[in-house]
Amino acid sequence: MSVCHTGRVKPPGASDELASASLVDLAVSRLSREILSGATDPGERLVEEQLTRRFGISRAPLREALRLLAQQGLVEHVPRRGVRVATLSADDIQELYAVRDVLERHAVTATPPDADLAGIASAVKAMQEADARGDQFDVATAHREFHVAVVALAGNRQLTQVYESILVKIQLYMALNLRREAEVARPHDGVHRHEHLFEAVSARDPAAVLAALDAHGARSYLP
Repeated sequence: MSVCHTGRVKPPGASDELASASLVDLAVSRLSREILSGATDPGERLVEEQLTRRFGISRAPLREALRLLAQQGLVEHVPRRGVRVATLSADDIQELYAVRDVLERHAVTATPPDADLAGIASAVKAMQEADARGDQFDVATAHREFHVAVVALAGNRQLTQVYESILVKIQLYMALNLRREAEVARPHDGVHRHEHLFEAVSARDPAAVLAALDAHGARSYLP
């Protein structure tokens, strides 16, 4: 055993484990950013040899990173073909969005009038700042955080967990939709739409929130 600078005994292999964990985190961060920012498309094959060279890591942390990304719904393992960016059928996407909408509407009607809006305000600010930087990955992240914060207002932990599991499955398509919208809509339309929704929530008027959700944007989530 070795002794660290604090004088405590460090178990053998501890530094190796930390290094391996940090390499996994690095690969997860870089791959998720590439996928959600549009550098890769649904169905695109991810070649291990290319990724290990590009990230400067071995196959072990890369494969662990791919396993974690599969749990997040961003990649999928295809028998005898390796790993690719995740895909969903058009029916799957529409059904998942329908479930998301039902959960959101239930949460809005169950939200108490004194619910703390700090989480939503923080997500709106993060979205505004990311949009100003032109960082599509951070815009997509803030977008998901905003919707989770809306549902969390109901104070139902189980509902929020189910809702987050739906977002995990469709987060890639949410990001794709934001990018497509940015190509055809007026600049900053997506942020303005969420600002309007935040105003409706701040007014403590469930009917106004539901109306804002109904007008929240076209369902152009096809693969």
